[in-house]
Amino acid sequence: MGLQLRVLIGNLILCLAGAAVCPAQQPVSLVPAIERQFNKIESDILNTAEAMPEDKFFFTPESLSIPNANFKGVRTFAGQIMHLATDNILIWSALTGDSVRADITDVNGPSGIRSRDGIIEYLKSSFEVGREAISTLTDKNAMERIDFRGRKLTRLDLAFYALTHANEHYGQMAVYLRMCGVVPPPTIAEK
Repeated sequence: MGLQLRVLIGNLILCLAGAAVCPAQQPVSLVPAIERQFNKIESDILNTAEAMPEDKFFFTPESLSIPNANFKGVRTFAGQIMHLATDNILIWSALTGDSVRADITDVNGPSGIRSRDGIIEYLKSSFEVGREAISTLTDKNAMERIDFRGRKLTRLDLAFYALTHANEHYGQMAVYLRMCGVVPPPTIAEK
């Protein structure tokens, strides 16, 4: 019998005797669940952003002039991304306590970023801020309260808010893509 098998059997005997923590009894952490959701949302949003052709990147449904629809003043596709990326940075930075870029003055993002490539790079950088923030979460600190936009929220609340907010904008981006005749890539992969 190999050494690894002997160790495994020995651990199982100790587990059954109550002298060791069994693998099934190992504490489960919330962080991997947050990471899984984050990775899925990041992938969906980046694939959707990159799928919009450059000539439609600044599309808004207002331009369709749909009877009885009120799209006056809604964000463009690019504006959706800029807002999403900016709120990613603001929310996730609140978790880490890091300061944000000096050119972020509101939730619509830096006015100097105007090209499709620049906007997509800004979006990618916002997910890096999120990834860093998630790496600071632990089961122990998840319920610590942080000041955010005039309220005291737990770190876990902020993580959920960031994920939910990003997913809401993914939905809007997917509708914009379809209005432009593009099938959102995440919906193709699900079939």
